[in-house]
Amino acid sequence: MKNLLRPAISLFVVLTVVTGVVYPTVVTAIGGIAFPDQASGSLLRRDGQVVGSTLIGQTFSDPKHFWGRPSATSPMPTNAANSGGSNQGPLNPALVDAVKGRVDALRKVDPGNTAPVPVDLVTASASGLDPHISVAAAEYQVDRVARARGMAADAVRSAVARHTEGRQLGFLGEPRVNVLALNLDLDGDVSR
Repeated sequence: MKNLLRPAISLFVVLTVVTGVVYPTVVTAIGGIAFPDQASGSLLRRDGQVVGSTLIGQTFSDPKHFWGRPSATSPMPTNAANSGGSNQGPLNPALVDAVKGRVDALRKVDPGNTAPVPVDLVTASASGLDPHISVAAAEYQVDRVARARGMAADAVRSAVARHTEGRQLGFLGEPRVNVLALNLDLDGDVSR
């Protein structure tokens, strides 16, 4: 029995050190050197204080801010500890009611806007944490944000253009706008 137990314990200890200490330390060090911004959480700062991450959406309801995708996380919106969608199908009455309520909220805050509401402004993403909206969703909100801030719509469009990210690798996904980065830019100086 001793002949079997000693090698098993030794192998357990060696593998624990290699896979639990050495490997994570090496990968973390390489990530920190090769991708310092991403390895630290892609954080956005204002006046030295962390105000968010470009990877996790935040909820905005003030008319002077661009609004992001709704979040289905609980017990609060954009709860990164509880990522997940609502799992409601397109025929679910609760989803239909939620979408109608979101459309009504958008129409109420901008009654003169008769354009069709982009779908990403009224439906949650699969993670419930999506920090981006489509360029169409940003364009839908430009006039409202400009009026609420007392700015020219072209100045707000220019900010949207600055924060529009292209397709990944040039062909994956669609162009998108990071809502938090855009709102912070409109609010004032932001750094990474």
